[in-house]
Amino acid sequence: MTKESNAHSLKHTVAKGMLWGGISNSVCQLLSLVFGIYLARILTPEDYCPIGMLAIFTAIAGSLQDSGFVAAIANRKTVGHDDYNAVFWFNILISLFMYAVLYACAPLIAAFFNQPELVDLSRYNFLGFVIAGFGIAPSAYLFRELKVKEKSISLILSITISGITGIILALNGYSYWGIATQSITYVLVRSVVCWYFTPWRPSFRINFRPLKYLFAFSYRLLITNLFQRFNWNIFSFILGKYYPKDVGNYVKAAEWFNMGGEVVNGMVNAVAQPVLAKVVDDSERQLRVFRKMLRFTAFVAFPLMLGLSLVSKELIVVVITEKWIESAQMLQVLAIWGAFMPLQSMFTNLLVSRGKAAIFMWCTIIQGVLTLALLLILHPYGIKNMIVAYCIFNAMWLFVWHYFAQKEIKLNIRMFLTDTLPYLSLAMAVMVATHHLTLSIDDMCTLLLARIAIAASLYIAIAWIARSKELCEIANFIFKRKVDL
Repeated sequence: MTKESNAHSLKHTVAKGMLWGGISNSVCQLLSLVFGIYLARILTPEDYCPIGMLAIFTAIAGSLQDSGFVAAIANRKTVGHDDYNAVFWFNILISLFMYAVLYACAPLIAAFFNQPELVDLSRYNFLGFVIAGFGIAPSAYLFRELKVKEKSISLILSITISGITGIILALNGYSYWGIATQSITYVLVRSVVCWYFTPWRPSFRINFRPLKYLFAFSYRLLITNLFQRFNWNIFSFILGKYYPKDVGNYVKAAEWFNMGGEVVNGMVNAVAQPVLAKVVDDSERQLRVFRKMLRFTAFVAFPLMLGLSLVSKELIVVVITEKWIESAQMLQVLAIWGAFMPLQSMFTNLLVSRGKAAIFMWCTIIQGVLTLALLLILHPYGIKNMIVAYCIFNAMWLFVWHYFAQKEIKLNIRMFLTDTLPYLSLAMAVMVATHHLTLSIDDMCTLLLARIAIAASLYIAIAWIARSKELCEIANFIFKRKVDL
């Protein structure tokens, strides 16, 4: 195949992957929104507290289970049956081991939070690890082959079936047991559908030798993922210890925050790392591809997440009632940090694609340690101060990631600001204008709809007048025109 045909194929793959990633994540977040709304109207903040306390243990065990093999397989030039087979059987063993450890630790977890009901709940909830272990190898196959459409279908089906399950159980009074069952059902359905779309099948001719190469690449990613998930869940862990009654409100705020952030973050992660790995031998081209993806990410992330911050109070009150009003205040601050999170994902995907897993690992470890120290120092001063400090610190850490990206592909600060600052400034100006234009509206529902409509219209109109390349390329792609990378 010629160089030109390879380039054309990559352009088509990126465009198709990002489109499917965007569509699937939007659909998934919409489904999660619908099911989340229904459950929040049935349940109370107290019902979410036990699951929130267990979140950090679930996250850490999930990282150990994956072991970074998905990314390792995506970066290996050639992958055969033995590679997938080794990953499959290794994850079965590690899943059973992790469940046994957590089963034994259940009384200690309950004692730490002074919540006796966590013993049985944690042992039930952690069953998801065993089920998930069966789905990692097919998931790695779909990820490596850029089967974004197939992965999208698995996500949509798993969210739909698990959401229906959670609602049925909540209506029958199972509270947090229903939430745990919903989580287990999600993992089960996703694993089954991934297997359906994967032609590869395991065998009992087990050869663990490929793990030597895979683990040599992935052990840093494993440590990194551990600290990443630790960072994302440390807040609910600290609250569970010092402010147990507020865990439910934070869990719901984080849930809405994640739904907004994943529309962009999931779209980026679906294609960024595999695509950047394909052009790693051409630094100039990788820089060009990265900057284009960075601009697109900024174009979508800033208005979406700053808009979520703008309407957080109205959204929570209208959709899940005033009993969750405290979570609205938390969401307002979290969403501002969320505007920068997809940019951070772009930088980390770049470092992984260039084999700089050690830098990724140490930056994440230091970030996690400093975050924990910050929260422990500030916890006597209240939840609001903790959340504000947490978000500011993590947003500023973006410049640490940029420093290392600059060393890899010569993405200087001028390029970075040129690619992102216009969309940040535009999004901020639009949100401020929308706030002032809607001050006279008293009805919450009308205010919510008005702010969404005005902000979206203003942002798109100004971007169109300014001839935004990203907006033009989205329009070109929708109308089947050429998109260059």
